[in-house]
Amino acid sequence: MANVTFLGLGVMGYPMAGHLVKAGHTVTVYNRTTAKAEAWVAEHGGAMATTPAAAAKGADFVMSCVGNDDDLRSVCLGEDGALGAMAAGTVFVDHTTVSADITRTLYAAAKDHGISFIDAPVSGGQAGAENGVLSVMCGGDQDAYDQAAPVIDAYAGACARMGETGAGQLTKMVNQIAIAGLLQGLSEAMLFAEKSGLDGRAVVDVIKGGAAGSWQMLNRHATMLDDTYDFGFAVDWMRKDLGICLDEANNIGAPLPGTAMIDQYYKDVQNMGGGRWDTSSLIKRLRALQA
Repeated sequence: MANVTFLGLGVMGYPMAGHLVKAGHTVTVYNRTTAKAEAWVAEHGGAMATTPAAAAKGADFVMSCVGNDDDLRSVCLGEDGALGAMAAGTVFVDHTTVSADITRTLYAAAKDHGISFIDAPVSGGQAGAENGVLSVMCGGDQDAYDQAAPVIDAYAGACARMGETGAGQLTKMVNQIAIAGLLQGLSEAMLFAEKSGLDGRAVVDVIKGGAAGSWQMLNRHATMLDDTYDFGFAVDWMRKDLGICLDEANNIGAPLPGTAMIDQYYKDVQNMGGGRWDTSSLIKRLRALQA
């Protein structure tokens, strides 16, 4: 069992940190909003700190799950940042979805402190975090991954090292590109079923086991048909992620015309007031177009 710090107690980080306690680790948490950290300690035990540095002091592993590149840079390198308080030989594991560039910058900064850095973005959404079955895609040195993997296992259904630093973030970009296409296709399919006078649920029941089947189809077709969009990953966060994908695609020369188009569709959803709707709300945009 290890002394573990968790930085960031949002919809993902809060349950992830809880699973570390259940696995027997000693856990200290930090959150920008202190009330959230106090609530977590009241629910799970452990300890809290008021700065990333104070939280990270004495930790064997520091995990983070914050908002974006700037948030991650702040908790790592800002005033009272975690890296300056960590001892040589310890491991920082970042679960935030960020750019490969900031990951490489922080890997180098950590190395200067004698600290290992693993980029380990996750997939599976709030439900995956709450149930401890996230898919975790990692980049970094093999020995650091070997140290961190048993700790990550507390909230992972699957965990794999994809390559050197940044490979985890690049894998997450592949994941988000694939999801965007699936959701647009499912949105069009469910709208087509509606306009054809078909029972969308009955249609999915027939086709879900065939070539068209997917997690998105199984878990989002009914909520799409019900016109409800408060299940999981928000449009605002998807646009952040797709922006990262498109920037990296431009850097490496990978054309993503469909992803660029769907990113603009999500912008339309934001303009409809749907920034906090979940990503299946693409169908709501289609309904608005034909209203």
